Amino acid sequence: MPSLIDLAAWTKPEITHVGRLPMRSPLLPAPDVGAARGDAPNPWVRSLDGTWKFLLEDRPERVPASFMAPMHDDSGWHDVEVPGLWTMQGFDRPIYTNVQMPFRGVPPEVPAENPTGLYRTTFSVPRAWSKRRIVLHVGAADSVLHVWVNGEPVGISKDSRLEAAFDVTDAVTTGRNTLALMVVRWSDASYIEDQDQWWHAGIGRSVFLTATDRIWIEDVHVRPGWDPARQVGSVHVRTEVGFTGKPERNWTVRAHLETMGGRTVGTPLTGVVPTDRTAYLFSGHVVDVDASDLRVDPWSSEVPNRYRLVVSLADAAGTVREVTSCTVGFRSIEIRDRELLINDRPVLIRGMNRHDFDPDTGRVVTVEQMRADVVVLKQYGFNAVRTSHAPNDPAFYDLCDELGLYVVDETNFESHAFILSLCHDPRYAAALLDRGSRMVTRDKNHPSVIMWSLGNESGYGAHHEALAGWIRAYDPTRPLHYEGAIMWHWDRSQTATDVLCPMYPEIADIVDWATNRRTEMPLILCEYSHAMGNSNGCLAEYWDAIESTPGLQGGFIWEFWDHGLRQPLPDGSTRFAYGGDFGDTPNDLNFCCDGMVWPDRTPKPAMEEHKVLAAPVAVELVGRRLRITNRQDFRDLSWLRARVEVAVDGLVKSRATLVLPEVGPGRVRTVALPMPVPKLRSDEECVVTVRFTTARATGWAPRGFEVACLQVVVPAGARAQPSAASSTVANGKLELPDPPQLALWRAPTDNDGLKLAEMQELKPLGRWRSAGLDRLEARLVVPMKSRGDRTTIEREWSAGDGFPVITQQEVWVHRPDGSVVVREDVGIPEGVDDVARLGMRWDLPAALDRVTWYGLGPGESYPDRRRGAYFGRYTQSVADQYVPYVMPQEHGGHADTRWGVAHDASGWGLLVTAAEPFQWNVSRFTPEQLTAATHAEELVPAGGVTMHLDHRHRGLGTLSCGPDTLPEYRIGPGRYRFRWAMQPVNVKRDDLAAVARELRAECSRLP
Repeated sequence: MPSLIDLAAWTKPEITHVGRLPMRSPLLPAPDVGAARGDAPNPWVRSLDGTWKFLLEDRPERVPASFMAPMHDDSGWHDVEVPGLWTMQGFDRPIYTNVQMPFRGVPPEVPAENPTGLYRTTFSVPRAWSKRRIVLHVGAADSVLHVWVNGEPVGISKDSRLEAAFDVTDAVTTGRNTLALMVVRWSDASYIEDQDQWWHAGIGRSVFLTATDRIWIEDVHVRPGWDPARQVGSVHVRTEVGFTGKPERNWTVRAHLETMGGRTVGTPLTGVVPTDRTAYLFSGHVVDVDASDLRVDPWSSEVPNRYRLVVSLADAAGTVREVTSCTVGFRSIEIRDRELLINDRPVLIRGMNRHDFDPDTGRVVTVEQMRADVVVLKQYGFNAVRTSHAPNDPAFYDLCDELGLYVVDETNFESHAFILSLCHDPRYAAALLDRGSRMVTRDKNHPSVIMWSLGNESGYGAHHEALAGWIRAYDPTRPLHYEGAIMWHWDRSQTATDVLCPMYPEIADIVDWATNRRTEMPLILCEYSHAMGNSNGCLAEYWDAIESTPGLQGGFIWEFWDHGLRQPLPDGSTRFAYGGDFGDTPNDLNFCCDGMVWPDRTPKPAMEEHKVLAAPVAVELVGRRLRITNRQDFRDLSWLRARVEVAVDGLVKSRATLVLPEVGPGRVRTVALPMPVPKLRSDEECVVTVRFTTARATGWAPRGFEVACLQVVVPAGARAQPSAASSTVANGKLELPDPPQLALWRAPTDNDGLKLAEMQELKPLGRWRSAGLDRLEARLVVPMKSRGDRTTIEREWSAGDGFPVITQQEVWVHRPDGSVVVREDVGIPEGVDDVARLGMRWDLPAALDRVTWYGLGPGESYPDRRRGAYFGRYTQSVADQYVPYVMPQEHGGHADTRWGVAHDASGWGLLVTAAEPFQWNVSRFTPEQLTAATHAEELVPAGGVTMHLDHRHRGLGTLSCGPDTLPEYRIGPGRYRFRWAMQPVNVKRDDLAAVARELRAECSRLP
């Protein structure tokens, strides 16, 4: 083999590997069934993970010529952990870009300054391995991997998200050996790994050795089938056997299916390994066996029934020489009549896009961390994952098999910066076929994988058709997914995808497509509802459309993680850093922080929205009975328990257990409420809450975990008249430093516009600033007029000459008990076509550091994201209202508030309410502070409390990378009239609901 360095493979896209073994399923060789199952230690597998020696050079040409030699002196090198990315261990730097490449050039050019990491370690080969075939496995390396053993060149590999395996039998010796790796950061392959995530470098997954006999099980391909009509399974098992030297005759393969507990299912299957290499029809040392009419249970995301296939290889004397095993799930996948059918059921895909990620290691993840990811997804109602934009760690698929997630497995190929050219560049044809075929070969046995993706944002050309053809021939059991095949042309005739999988379309567009039946493919959104910052507005409206429109079958939210990296600060604290925070240039700022969970896996408020939308059960109130719908596809409700609460104006009046009837999947039953609904006054509000919890522990939730909390409002009927409100407020107890002011500005969310980015003119933030909404000043049009208990005020608000003028007329009515009722009349001129909020702002004393309210809670909610919040009466601290988005922005709002109080520890405070439900929030930070801050550590409490009561509040939408909020959630020009009221109260003494009722009545009487 020529010098690996002299090949300069990092500049040649035609070279996908040198000396690398063909991909196979991640099967481990074992001496017996116990070791194959993982019940006993496996002596034929040895981990090389741990502390290695490391040196970073600034370019591959400067690598010491003898660094790979066993006697090379590495005593002055650094210690690093493997697996580990050097960019997260104090060397070089992580870089974040979305579309643009991190360096200048055109494919396959790479920069002269090209960080190159050198790794060295030693390992011992036991004597028991001396006559065995030894394979080195490197789980992943960014970007180009070079391998030497004992100074001898072994091979090269590209593709930073799949394993590279090398036969090192002839290079190792019994006893001590030296392994040297060189990883080159930038290469021709960087152009096809241009994905929306951090650029790192290093060794990202485990390194280990395996030892096999000189005749071994090379691969096992399992094709389970499920007949929904007959409720039986079948299986085809193809076992490939490898030989070193001349094949030996009469070796046999035995395959048997068993439960995960070890009980045999069906009859073991046996076949003789063919050895005749001269026959014209010889197709390899392959054994094919089949079984049918298996009495097994099907696999689905709801009930992930698994089995184990154990495959043994025996010699001519019948002695077992090797055993391996893999997980099997029986299920059928079919596309028919514009529906993706799993086990003959049209399953709605409630999916999430996910990367392997960790804020401290970059993307080196443990099995425990991946399990935690899957648990969170299951707990919040997700049933599917797209492995954006590359194959994940192999263990992730095992967890999806075990806990139940459908997987769209995506090829590691994205050429976003050169999206229209590399898909036609013949130099890159082999790379796409290599990456896609290796992914399919590795992951073929996982029941969780239901579709293969040809990659992401890499255009559409003959390369994709070649990969699609290969996959269809190799694995005809699964459909294909590729957004590039329909990009900009949903009805284009093509053969590279079996599902219509667009990115970020408008709701109206997908409904129009489905209604007019443009193609026969089901529409499954490959990315939608961009979760950047305070986001995921209109998620409910997407699902209203999906669930009511044939041909629409769900999609994948972008995305699971906020990809903020934990960064130490000079004062010893840490923050979550984004693009540019490491001195990385170019960068795309905080666009990497676009997940449904924060970098530490804490769910954001939007996760609650999805949990409700994906609830496995629905309830409706029919008279005084509950209609219960089982929204699942495959199981009944016996795994759930239910309790009912009845509350009036947020105060729970009664609780009872609800005995759930037998309700099969997709079925409906009606049951009586287990308690009576109380008699209500005409202005009281009664809400019935049904809480569904797990009856027993599952793999993803403990016993008693709340799967769904569903609420229904009791319809108004013939009710008693309201009683007089009782209030014992002492006048003058609370003095406000300033009167409330008209509020039209909010600290921009990431969907409103990226604060640090240029060219935001087309976003709401740009329009707001153009109208001067961030610097409005008021002037009295006429002097204030007072007559009796009424004061009339007329103002104009503007940022100065040349800016639009907003008019405001207020009528204040002062009542003897210290309360005030106000009528507002606000005019937004035609020149202001977008406003963030329309309401009132109070700047209150810092002592009012607690809040009590009745409305949606306990977490934040907004006009277009409120189904994940629940009506109730809540008490929290003002500090608790803070929601720590990585980029500070508008947060902590509560939609559909009926009344709210900001108060001190003794209970004294200010109650506000309005004639109609309103948006309410209270914060220790002003909108101006939140607008100016770029990181959380910049926020220091302002020394007071800011409270907003909004008659209208703009929806959130997903405009950072997706549609804006729907028109009904926007605020445009026009005349807005509303009434609000405030009154000093003591929350420990006063009947707050009664006070609010009286004030609302006064609002309605104010002309």
